[in-house]
Amino acid sequence: MNKCINRCNELHIEKAISNLKKNNMDAYFVDKIEEILPLVKNFLKENEVIGFGGSETLKQIGFFDFIKKGPYVLLDRDKEGLTKDERNEINRQALLSDTYFASANAITEHGELYEVDGNGNRIAAITFGPKQVIIIAGKNKVVANLRDAIVRVKNVAAPANTMRLKIGTYCNNSGICVNGGKCDDLHLMSANADSCPNSICSFSNIIGHQTNINRIKVIIVNEALGF
Repeated sequence: MNKCINRCNELHIEKAISNLKKNNMDAYFVDKIEEILPLVKNFLKENEVIGFGGSETLKQIGFFDFIKKGPYVLLDRDKEGLTKDERNEINRQALLSDTYFASANAITEHGELYEVDGNGNRIAAITFGPKQVIIIAGKNKVVANLRDAIVRVKNVAAPANTMRLKIGTYCNNSGICVNGGKCDDLHLMSANADSCPNSICSFSNIIGHQTNINRIKVIIVNEALGF
């Protein structure tokens, strides 16, 4: 039975991969976490300037050790001892990096990336600036459509991230978004004014068809990663 369920999941991922390619994003499906970084290496050049957005997925795959040990220049926004201003400056520099790494909050079977940010730096870099963007995501991020993507953020990604970051939001305490009971088709992407003063969901973006062919590369692994 597990083989049947796994194959069903793979078919959903394969559909997402096919439609990402139709949207002019280079897309790959790998079976194991260990296959990700050898694939990534093919996309990088010596002395490449690397930026990144906050991501549990990148931590889980050993991304930071890989980059720091390689012939690359890492714009390390997470370096210990940085002030808020210094971190913001590195995030600005990352907008002009050679390659920017991030994960996705959700990937739809229609070939769209859905991203939600507190500060907007990750969305800004994915959308425009870096010469190349590499998105790495586990199979748990693949959903049927945009509605499911938004609900996933509200009821999975946002609560888990606020718990990780120790931010006092409604979803941290309840496990669901403050609008969890109001997720109708008119209000999926909105929140009531002042309903969540510590929100990490200030910016949202749908990345669909790309005019800059294959600038965005998406690697989906057949394992669960991140939030």
